[in-house]
Amino acid sequence: MFVDYATPGLSITRIRFNGYNLSLIVRHPLDVGTKVSIFGEINRTVSALFCIFVKSLNVNNQNMMISETIKYIGVDDTDLDLFESQYVIPNGVSYNSYLIVDEKVAIMDSVDSRKQEEWFVNLERELCGRTPDYLVVQHMEPDHAGSIAAVVEKYPQMKIVASAKAVQMLSNFFSKVDFSGRTISVKEGDTLSLGAHTLQFAMAPMVHWPEAMVTYDMLDKVIFSADAFGKFGALAHEEEWADEARRYYINICGKYGPSVQTLLKKLSNFDIACICPLHGPVLKKNLGYYISLYNTWSLYEPESEGVFIAYASIYGGTAAAAYKLQEMLEAKDEKCVVADLSRYDMSEAVANAFKYGKLVVAAASYDGGVFPVMHDFLHHLQIKGLRNRRVGIVENGSWAPVAGRVMRSMLEQMKQMEIAEPMVTIYSRMKDEDLPNIEALANAMAE
Repeated sequence: MFVDYATPGLSITRIRFNGYNLSLIVRHPLDVGTKVSIFGEINRTVSALFCIFVKSLNVNNQNMMISETIKYIGVDDTDLDLFESQYVIPNGVSYNSYLIVDEKVAIMDSVDSRKQEEWFVNLERELCGRTPDYLVVQHMEPDHAGSIAAVVEKYPQMKIVASAKAVQMLSNFFSKVDFSGRTISVKEGDTLSLGAHTLQFAMAPMVHWPEAMVTYDMLDKVIFSADAFGKFGALAHEEEWADEARRYYINICGKYGPSVQTLLKKLSNFDIACICPLHGPVLKKNLGYYISLYNTWSLYEPESEGVFIAYASIYGGTAAAAYKLQEMLEAKDEKCVVADLSRYDMSEAVANAFKYGKLVVAAASYDGGVFPVMHDFLHHLQIKGLRNRRVGIVENGSWAPVAGRVMRSMLEQMKQMEIAEPMVTIYSRMKDEDLPNIEALANAMAE
């Protein structure tokens, strides 16, 4: 981005915003062509004019105002294939960042270094020549803290505001940056005045890292919620909130239900009009709906009635038994969702196990144990803390079925899991004589 201008007299011949293929010609008697980077030390008047120009074009498709003085400056990432190198994100993800403009200026978190250049464009647009006084770091994970070193270098007088543990983590990620004298460590209940805005900090350890905190703006009643209330999906992609928020929460924060419960109790003490998470849309309406879902998820309670049938089949025999069980359950007015774990997204399968009140696992025996994809699924349920479910088991084997024993053992290591009887054993292919046992399991699951 370059500005051709002259001062005094503000003789502007051209403004080019090449990142968005924009061009503005401002004719003036003077013919001056001094090229200066917009990120350089340009005249404040020209900088302000550029700011007004870019704002008028709404160049950022996520451009939004949280309030008159709180601006969204985050970015979408639609190029990343796997979040945390493990979760598919077909609709991308947003890295949310916000700017509070008052007597003092505060940046609320940075973004992944992948999108640093675009973030700086958004930041400069909203600063309009101002210099930020604070960078509030609520979470040190690289998708939010990845641009800290760059922004600290750009604004050497700016202070980093973070929890004590986050301050300690800074050198882990940015060992070549000297943060001495540049940090303000805050604790539970501390406040920071920006002028009309006063920020109050609440610690949120293990939601989902130990250094995490949230920030409440007393003026506009906004809670900057860190990873809480986030979801997968770029902001440019509009979709219903719950499905991708559930998949995000269960797989990212599912293990830490007690910590989320502690945070929800803290949030109940604030008068909240708006939730600004670090991923996903800003939430302004029907906040009780989102908070209620978080309460359900973090208590490990079922969100919906129904049976999630997850099967792992090698040559189709186990699959046939799983679909027969589905047929019998649906005849009893039980809602069923069936997933072939070999082809179903694992994070979605884990989220569905949390969503529904009942679970059936059906798998072939393999190498003296259980088919690997089922073992992986049950391992995920263990580490994410699934509990308080009724579970049915279907095993298959051609000579020595052992999958049921392995699955039962893994399920019994989880809390408050009720194993429905009977366990169904299939030898290679489902036969007529197997149907009474499958029916009996269906009856037990439908109780």
